[in-house]
Amino acid sequence: MSAQPPPGNLVPRPSGLGEPLSVSASTATPPTVKMRKVAFASFIGTVIEFYDFNIYGVAAALVFPHVFFPALGPGAGTVASFATLGVAFVARPFGSILFGHFGDRLGRKKTLIVTMLLMGVSTLLVGLMPTAETIGVTAPILIVILRVLQGLAAGGEWGGAVLFASENAPKSKRGFWSMFPSFGGGGAIVLANLTFFATAVGMSNETFVSWGWRIPFLASILLIAVGLWVRLSIDETPVFKKQVERGDVARTPFLDAFKSQPKQILLATGTATMTLSLTYIGGTYLTNYGTSVLELSRPFVLGIATLGGVTISISVVLGAMLSDRIGRRRTITIAACAAVAWTLALFPILDTRSLWAFAVGEPLTLFISGIATGPLGAFLSELFRTRYRYTAVGLSYSLAGMLGGAIPPLIAGPIIAAWGGFSFGVILACVAVGSLTCIFIIGETKQLELDRDDTPATVSA
Repeated sequence: MSAQPPPGNLVPRPSGLGEPLSVSASTATPPTVKMRKVAFASFIGTVIEFYDFNIYGVAAALVFPHVFFPALGPGAGTVASFATLGVAFVARPFGSILFGHFGDRLGRKKTLIVTMLLMGVSTLLVGLMPTAETIGVTAPILIVILRVLQGLAAGGEWGGAVLFASENAPKSKRGFWSMFPSFGGGGAIVLANLTFFATAVGMSNETFVSWGWRIPFLASILLIAVGLWVRLSIDETPVFKKQVERGDVARTPFLDAFKSQPKQILLATGTATMTLSLTYIGGTYLTNYGTSVLELSRPFVLGIATLGGVTISISVVLGAMLSDRIGRRRTITIAACAAVAWTLALFPILDTRSLWAFAVGEPLTLFISGIATGPLGAFLSELFRTRYRYTAVGLSYSLAGMLGGAIPPLIAGPIIAAWGGFSFGVILACVAVGSLTCIFIIGETKQLELDRDDTPATVSA
């Protein structure tokens, strides 16, 4: 016999996700001033995270094959360099589990301060790392260790930053406010490429490879100081506070998440994979492709990459606002359909070796990615229950990062060399089709309340 639900409204679960969940009483809309502060705290943390990730990605494309893997030669050195980039993606799910555990038990604020410090210190040490010429094989080994630490920190950062925004935001504008962590990612792409662009224009290639590449890594200390100051000044989210007051804090968030919503975790991972594959192909791999394969000048490629960062920032805002109007599923579906068509055309267009082709190709790739990224923060927050939301959101995003952000850039070079750019475009199109399938199975989530009672008695059997 079905359990009798408590008084109050019931919001149906999205299609394919099982039973409906009860909706708690409406919470007061946070003041706009408070939301601006919360949004900036979420924004600055992910600026630091993605700045650190992006400067490493740019350096992996332009410098690291020469300074850390010179014995392997240009081709194998590039593959090894991007492999170290991928190590962080492998570490990210473990970081999601580790920091998600503390985020769901001790709170979002404390955990986010730790993740930001770990990411910042690791990045600073990369900038101080001796080259292979100085300390031999120890240099790449230490780089891998620092990349693991960066990956662990990143695994706990994005999900927590998203929850800080979404768990404070009014329901009607949850998509808009929850996009600020992703907006910070776009800003980081701009900042990272501008920094490298300035060093590329201001010094010779020999000087840049010798020591100029270190400047962006060392400069991250300024972002860390600002981010730490902001995060220390904000309060814990009201949704988490209410969960603590209920006495319903999960003892093992990771196990609870997989016991209660395993299907949603897998589908959320599939939905986000396309977004991250486009982001890292457009924001990292095409930088290497433009300089090494198309033989375009480094300043030009970095300039277009900076434009791409501006483009994705704009489209993230557009996608988030659109999702508040027409829903998360429709917005992501539009982006996924565009991605299927565009990825098939991308490399044939780039291979014309026209400056205009590259000037359009990279920014448009990132624009499509941004449309899908905009709703992602709200979508993942709405999908999971409060008691393990930090863990589930971070894990889904990190697994998608490993599948979409690490693997495609790593396999792109060998596949393109063997079968051409169109073949790799087919792979990206298949990723987009997979994400499209997942979002259709999940259904719409914008009608769900975050501040809902998670106790078993409130769930209709």
